[in-house]
Amino acid sequence: MTQLLELKQIEMNYGSVQALKGIDLVVNKGDVLGVCGDNGAGKSTMIKIISGAIKPTSGRLIMQGEPVRFDSPKDALMKGVATIYQDLALASRLPIYQNVFMGSELIRRTFVPGLKILNRKAMRKASAEYLASLNISIPDMDTLVNELSGGQRQAVAISRALRWNAQTVVMDEPTAALGVRETRKVLNLIRSLRDSGVTVILISHNMEDIVSVTSRVVVLKNGEKAAERNTRDLTIDSLTHLVMTGNESQA
Repeated sequence: MTQLLELKQIEMNYGSVQALKGIDLVVNKGDVLGVCGDNGAGKSTMIKIISGAIKPTSGRLIMQGEPVRFDSPKDALMKGVATIYQDLALASRLPIYQNVFMGSELIRRTFVPGLKILNRKAMRKASAEYLASLNISIPDMDTLVNELSGGQRQAVAISRALRWNAQTVVMDEPTAALGVRETRKVLNLIRSLRDSGVTVILISHNMEDIVSVTSRVVVLKNGEKAAERNTRDLTIDSLTHLVMTGNESQA
C-alpha cells in the first residue's frame, strides 16, 4: 500500500498537560482508518494537528514521503486534507450549491471590463455531480441545507471536501446525532469515498460503525497509541474491550 500521510513521534503539550505522547501513525492511500478512545484519550488533539488547527509541540508530519507543515486548516485543505467536524460547519440557510462551493465559487466574466458574476448554473451542475458520485440524489440544488436530513447534510459537507480535491477526509463522529437509517446512509457515504480512492480517517465512539466500515483501527489511551489492529480481526465486543482496557493482547 502507498503511504499517504504519516505522523512520527507527535507530541502535544498544553502547559504541564501532555495530550499526546510520541504518536506514530501511518495512513495508507484508500484506507478507511478508525480512531477510537475514551474521552481525553487524545483523539481531538490528533485531529486538530492533522487538520492544521494546531501545531504539535514536537514530531513530524509526512505526506507522500515529504515532510509537511500545516499552518492552518486552509493550508491542510490546500494540501489535500479536509476535516469534517461533527457540526459540519454548513450554512444552514444557504442552498446546497453555495455550501459546496463556499470559499471556492465559480466566476464567469461579462462583457463589462472588470465585472465578474457568480456562475450559479455551473455550480448547481457540479454540486449535483459531486452528490451523485456519493450515490446521493437531491433534485434541486437550490434546496436549503436546513431542509435536508442528517445523512444528506453529511453528503453536502463531503461534496465540499471533494470540491477542494481532498485526498484525505477526516470525519469526526459523523453519526453521533443520527438515527439508524441516517447512520446507514453515512456509512454508505464512507464506502463511496473509499471506492473512489479517497482516504478516510473516521473518529467515532460507535464500535459498530468502526467494525462495519474501517479496514484498520487505532486505539488511543491517555495520549498514547495503545493498540493498532486490522478491523477484520475484531468484533464489536473485542473492540469495545480494547478501547476500555488498551490491552491489545486480550482483544
